[in-house]
Amino acid sequence: MAGTAPTDRPSWLPLVLIVSLFFLWGGANNLNDVLIAQFKKAFVLSDFRAGLVQSAFYLGYFLVAMPAGMYMRRFGYKSAVVFGLMLYGVGALLFWPAAESAAYGLFLFALFVIASGLAFLETSANPFVTLLGPRETATRRLNLAQAFNPLGSIAGILIGQHFIFSGIDHSSAQLAAMSAVERTAYYASETRAVQWPYLVIGVAVLCWAVLILLTRFPKATASHVASASAGGGGVLRHLLGDRRFVGALFAQFFYVGAQVGVWSYTIRYVQATMPGTSSREAANFLTAGLVCFMAGRFVGTALMKYLAPVRLLMAFAAVNIALTLFAVFQPGSPGAYALVACSFFMSVMYPTVFALGVEGRGDDERKLGSALLVMTIIGGAVLTAMMGAVSDMSSIARAMTVPACCFAVVLLFAWQRRRHPIEGNA
Repeated sequence: MAGTAPTDRPSWLPLVLIVSLFFLWGGANNLNDVLIAQFKKAFVLSDFRAGLVQSAFYLGYFLVAMPAGMYMRRFGYKSAVVFGLMLYGVGALLFWPAAESAAYGLFLFALFVIASGLAFLETSANPFVTLLGPRETATRRLNLAQAFNPLGSIAGILIGQHFIFSGIDHSSAQLAAMSAVERTAYYASETRAVQWPYLVIGVAVLCWAVLILLTRFPKATASHVASASAGGGGVLRHLLGDRRFVGALFAQFFYVGAQVGVWSYTIRYVQATMPGTSSREAANFLTAGLVCFMAGRFVGTALMKYLAPVRLLMAFAAVNIALTLFAVFQPGSPGAYALVACSFFMSVMYPTVFALGVEGRGDDERKLGSALLVMTIIGGAVLTAMMGAVSDMSSIARAMTVPACCFAVVLLFAWQRRRHPIEGNA
């Protein structure tokens, strides 16, 4: 692996740099939640068309995750990370010309490029963390590393809340009362609000890529992995023929759809069910949810010392079914607070399903399995768009039935894994 060297002692700098990636993609993911509200206002979009922000973003994950896995197998973890950061940075810089031309399609393309970079980062960082210690604690270790992800998410929301949202939310009547010139100026101002934040993000990410490129990394080993796997197509056939792994794919697809859907439409839910709430005020609910998400990561990781991860996953999924259904039937502040609480119980789901999917596998299966699990992030595109369609046809409150059904799939996965556990994970 180019740029790495074997070492018997862990080096703090490479570990810090890898953990920082969880922060960086957390910020990118949750800035999308701000962009949905911002573009809905700037381009006068329906909920379905605004939800295409997530569709374009997670389509990038889906299409690029497998090439990222192949790239990682050929060139190694470090090279994949650097290439991913370069794509991330370029995508962020594309926001400037997209805003200048006021082209919604170009914004969607820029988000696709950013997501392509993040596919490289997630495909390489997640399995790498599971290898940095004993197999028995891999799930807990990945949960701990993922605990830094919501810090980036919170930073993304704060950036959007204070540097993108203008706080000016005109009603349809006010817009109709404006002259054509005034409306055009307003829409242009709202569109260009994303330029400087994304320019700074793009430059910072590219600088981080250079820092990682210049850093000497220890050689990753997989001595604790159960066994080696056959290469090429044999690995893929073995994975797709494994019911445990296929179950993890389905669970991850629906979990990501639930998470992205809840966060994408929290601001919309608050404004629709609590009339008079500005976008800046509504963003506080999303920020509170992300704080709960971060707290849940640390609490969940601690609980896994005493409770098997699969049991915790099952309990948290059951609670979230109840919370999202509560948001359906009690719109307004009670439902909004239920969605905030929902984030606490979503916290352990992604890393736990991911770790359960790759546990006990050889190095080739772990790398390819990681790419397939990252591909399931397409659930964020499919199910968020579905929520937007339900909202347009009915209401944003009733759209929360979609994540409720998604959490039911996660519950079923956890229940099945509890009945047929791998030794040490019952």
